[in-house]
Amino acid sequence: MTTESAGGERTIGRVFFDGDCAICTQAARRFEAVLRRRRFALVPLQAPDACHALGISEAERLSEMRLRLADGTVFGGAAAVVEIARRIWWAWPVWAISRLPGAMRPLDAGYRWLARRRRCANGACRITRPVGGTLASILPLIVLPAGALLSRSWLPPWMFMWALATAIYAGFKWLTYRHARERGAAIGHLRRIEYLLGWPGMDATAFLLQTDAQRRPARSEWIAAGLKTALGAVLLLRFAPAALPGHPLLAGWLAMAGLVFVLHFGTFHLLSLGWRTAGVNAVPLMRNPLRSASLADFWGRRWNTAFHELATRFTFRPLRLRVGPAAATLLVFLLSGAIHELVISLPARGGYGLPTGYFVVQGLGLLSERSSCGQRFGLGRGWRGWLFTMLVTAGPVFWLFPPPFVYRVILPMLAPLAHAEGSL
Repeated sequence: MTTESAGGERTIGRVFFDGDCAICTQAARRFEAVLRRRRFALVPLQAPDACHALGISEAERLSEMRLRLADGTVFGGAAAVVEIARRIWWAWPVWAISRLPGAMRPLDAGYRWLARRRRCANGACRITRPVGGTLASILPLIVLPAGALLSRSWLPPWMFMWALATAIYAGFKWLTYRHARERGAAIGHLRRIEYLLGWPGMDATAFLLQTDAQRRPARSEWIAAGLKTALGAVLLLRFAPAALPGHPLLAGWLAMAGLVFVLHFGTFHLLSLGWRTAGVNAVPLMRNPLRSASLADFWGRRWNTAFHELATRFTFRPLRLRVGPAAATLLVFLLSGAIHELVISLPARGGYGLPTGYFVVQGLGLLSERSSCGQRFGLGRGWRGWLFTMLVTAGPVFWLFPPPFVYRVILPMLAPLAHAEGSL
């Protein structure tokens, strides 16, 4: 059984490696051509769908390299190395030796000895430089939002919102690029420009490694992405302006829904399809969130995978080692709340604390579904998990986008569209 990569090649499996480990990344680059000739695709373990594809938990993600064959069989550690060696003529003796009685035990021990001494601890590489590396890595994240904040007094609220959101996004984008570059993932000026300007995702390592083990996107996926874009345009350009005179709050919500469909569900999906067709690992940012049976699945794998990648890499993993997974989870949601305060409450000059409250509820809900009580009740799976997820995410959504934001930011942005609608 084989699968087809985005570039049209037939692949027999995916090799998952630690994209945060300099040694691992260098080895992946060195053997990439050899593996490609044997129809293996390289995928960082940090890819949003890695745990799901391998059937492992988040805590096990970085414990060892893994190989997943096209038939679903998964090998880990020394077993993965041996399985790969079986398909390479000059490495075939390694596989032959592994067939001897008792030979896998010392091979496993040797693999784990090397893994412990690759300057990694607790499954995460101990980088010699701090996260983000040098001042050049974090300076745009400070300077760009600061510059946007200076425009608050003379820009209309809705323009100030876009300026601040773009500045924060650009700062984070640069941080992820530098983080990947310091680990040897960047390849050529054109590829760097494509990542910085042509893809909204934040998984720089996966994008810059030019690896994609997904099937070539089907025509139905292109049609679905186009339909979502068209739906968003209709909501934003027709229904929202039409509702504005008599039902302004409804018009604001229709406009926000239209923006999300045009950008996140539509345009960003089309970009993902284009990059995947070109052979680049660009996972869609939105992955059928309505199918989530748990909050962990919703926030971790289906809703805005770009922010999940940021939060996991730069916040959750470093904090987990210091304060534990539960506290680290809450701190990640608090950080998300703080960012949304900047781009929602600050331009609206009101509703302060409500976006943070929304994300605190999300964090508490996620911890609840993971608790023993939540597990006994059936949260995190099945219809109960789905219902709980929808109630927690959609129930307090008015906290995330409170009326001051709708009236002072969204509706003024919608006014020119309503004027154009009225003149038709």
